[in-house]
Amino acid sequence: MAQIPVALQLYTVRQLLAQDYAGTLRAAKDIGYDMVQLTGQVPYGADELKSLLADIGLGVAGIHVEWTQLRDNLDHWIEFAKVIGTDDLVWPYIEPQHRQTSEDWLKIIDMLNSIGERCKQAGMRLSYHNHSFEFETIDGQFILDAIYDRIPADVLYAELDTYWIQHGGADPVDYIRKYSGRMPILHLKDMADNEKRSFAEVGNGILDWPAIHAAAIEAGVEFYAVEQDTCPGDPLESARMSREYVAKLVGG
Repeated sequence: MAQIPVALQLYTVRQLLAQDYAGTLRAAKDIGYDMVQLTGQVPYGADELKSLLADIGLGVAGIHVEWTQLRDNLDHWIEFAKVIGTDDLVWPYIEPQHRQTSEDWLKIIDMLNSIGERCKQAGMRLSYHNHSFEFETIDGQFILDAIYDRIPADVLYAELDTYWIQHGGADPVDYIRKYSGRMPILHLKDMADNEKRSFAEVGNGILDWPAIHAAAIEAGVEFYAVEQDTCPGDPLESARMSREYVAKLVGG
């Protein structure tokens, strides 16, 4: 079965990054990651970060950028992404106070469409990263589907998150198939078999990873991004455990 490059979403190790950004990137490389997916909190300019990543030997599989930054400083982030070598910007989250009503969501959809168009014109891709609140409904339809139905596939891409789809009561495999061809990056995140539905290292939970990987290959996924929102101990150890499992899954 085909391989898909595997990145570490740096939100997993955010506390370590705050203490030693460069050292944490080197540690990610040491535990087996050849790519990272950035968050928007980067303590370097684009040229300096490009040099650091090259020195360590890390590629970049997209940048998660706060939606207000995408709205207000898009040109900066487009240029930043181009310098460090990625075509992908990702809208990662929307706070509860901004998504209370159907009207709120329609405004968000309009904003996603506008930002996505500007990214497309610049040769970039904008993706939307889901949680489980998008499995509430708008006009009788899941919000997640309403977003993608209302925006052209070449304007807004899907960065589906396997854990949050499961948490929302849907099947990750079905959703990967549903948005085949529209998903450059897939978030790999597992769910523990407990009452709290805790985050788990990939391969240590209840998700069907062989089926997810097979669907991702068929859907044309270009990159995997491993993420664990909270870890029981050292986040680098959790990231290492996930990487080891995914290496067996993808064959490298």
